[in-house]
Amino acid sequence: MSQPLIPPHGRHVDLREYDPAFTGHVSKEQARERLPALRARLNELQDTLYADRRFAVLVVLQGIDTAGKDGTIKSVFQDVGPLGCSVANFGVPTDVELAHDFLWRYHRDTPEKGKFVVFNRSHYEAVLVERVKGLVPETTWRARYDQINAFERFLAGENVVIMKFFLHISRDEQRERLQERVDNPKKHWKFRHGDLEERRNWDQYQLAFADMLSHCNPAHAPWHVVPADHKWYRDAVIAQALVDRLEALGLRYPGPFEHLAGIRVE
Repeated sequence: MSQPLIPPHGRHVDLREYDPAFTGHVSKEQARERLPALRARLNELQDTLYADRRFAVLVVLQGIDTAGKDGTIKSVFQDVGPLGCSVANFGVPTDVELAHDFLWRYHRDTPEKGKFVVFNRSHYEAVLVERVKGLVPETTWRARYDQINAFERFLAGENVVIMKFFLHISRDEQRERLQERVDNPKKHWKFRHGDLEERRNWDQYQLAFADMLSHCNPAHAPWHVVPADHKWYRDAVIAQALVDRLEALGLRYPGPFEHLAGIRVE
């Protein structure tokens, strides 16, 4: 399975160099055949992570509207048990959240040791939506790159494994997915007229995404630019990346808390 594309550290990212429809040499049939085994392995690794309790895992999913954040969660994590895995969704900040620093609402949802937390949208909204919509001045959102890097460096120092995935889709693919929300009654609930206004800001979002990938891509928390026009490829490469990273941690089941020799349960 081809790996997600990780931009070089310390270099400016130009999203025009990344093909949203890229699938490498992987066919749809190959990806779908491989995905069940990856899901099962991810569940095994999460179970070991929960028992091991040395690490926590934070998965960040970011992308433009319709990029597939919800779909990724449903597909990649469908076999992962709920005991040690949860999803944090971030929408418009509440009054209480706005009264705190911009990282407060994200920090409180980061995972504890042994747990898996998926951020559906994330702290990067502060340099994306707030930038594009002009909700804060440029001096504010530019300063946030360093603040986000410091936040993630702190988490990594606490044994939080950070896996960040930017779901990269084309403008044509977004148009088709938005139209499907209009045409399919089962998806009407997903559509908002504001989605069309956001679509008109496509170019501004691409610039904001590129800056996000360029300024916040350290070795301990790298971005994966995932070609996401094809959902089957998106899901397979994200699942593979997660499995590879967790396998590299050397997770293990701990030994018994007490001496067990000679114990017989009557």
